[in-house]
Amino acid sequence: MRAVRYYGPGDIRLEEVPEPVVKPGQVKVKVLCSVVCGSDLHMYQELVPGLQPTATEPHRLTKETLPVGMGHEISGTVVELGPGVDASKFSVGQHVAIEPLLSCKKPDCLACRSPNTRNLCPDMGVIGIAGCGGGLSEFIAVDQELVHIMPSHVSRKLEIGALIEPLAVVWRAIKKANVKPGDSVLILGAGPVRHRLFRSSMCRVFGASWVGISGRGAKRCELARQHGASAVYDASCTGTDVVAETLKATDGRGADVVVDCAGTQITLDTAIKAARPAGTIMNVSGWTYSPTIDMNVMLVKELTLANSITYSGEHAEVIQAIADGKFDNLESLITRRVALEDFLEKGLGALMNEKDQHGEAWCQSFRIL
Repeated sequence: MRAVRYYGPGDIRLEEVPEPVVKPGQVKVKVLCSVVCGSDLHMYQELVPGLQPTATEPHRLTKETLPVGMGHEISGTVVELGPGVDASKFSVGQHVAIEPLLSCKKPDCLACRSPNTRNLCPDMGVIGIAGCGGGLSEFIAVDQELVHIMPSHVSRKLEIGALIEPLAVVWRAIKKANVKPGDSVLILGAGPVRHRLFRSSMCRVFGASWVGISGRGAKRCELARQHGASAVYDASCTGTDVVAETLKATDGRGADVVVDCAGTQITLDTAIKAARPAGTIMNVSGWTYSPTIDMNVMLVKELTLANSITYSGEHAEVIQAIADGKFDNLESLITRRVALEDFLEKGLGALMNEKDQHGEAWCQSFRIL
């Protein structure tokens, strides 16, 4: 079968590899859709220590070394059930979404004892990054507990299914931030990954009455408007004062919740100033340096600084919300559809060279008929 494989920064190849053999407890899926995001771009530019193996050092969980398959936002069709798979739940032909989070599952692992904290496992890995195949291939075999059936009545379920993984990331973060009906939410950062993760429609699902988004670039800001943002601030325009505009929109109170998707000193300072007293700042960004935090302002305003990373158990909740019709127009977040053989030039290349034009790039092994 064909598969996109990662050899290291700047070295990604489309190769012929053996089809995966389904093991006991696994489901084999014919991949039909896989979304390309900023994480894939980051991998292309540099190795992510701890999350990825190297050519000589295997990943601590998968035991694989480079090269490994790519693609972690995956949907497809069930083609084979391994021994021991629950046949009352799964059957050939079902449309499914893949949860790529891997954890050690050891009885003495505190994180793995709860289905809601597997993301905190010290050995945590992600399919398509740490090994175990990837979504940018024709087939993948995964443990049955990582396979989620898409509701039959959902239109374009395969495209939507490939978006469940990023939706689960934002679902967990908004849930942990305790966004309630009537809350005001300010989102800082609307780039290729974070726009789709923290668009206003997700906050609306949790009942937010006002959602402001600050991002850079006309296309990204327009996408934010299309998804119901109450206000959009283009930070690339001189003279934009996000704090002042947020205070104005909230009658001087400030936002109940501020979500920092950018991970910069400027956005952290903005979050602290824009949050209301006793408000919450939710950090979802990985940082390349240690920022300075004004703890006196945090103290006087009694602000809560929280963090959220990936997901653990949120896929089923997101799929149910989609089944209940709580999201609209999700497929519009995918701004380009390309064939697998064009992944590097038209998928990853688009994210690198046309950052203001794409919310996501889209790769698919075969055309959906």
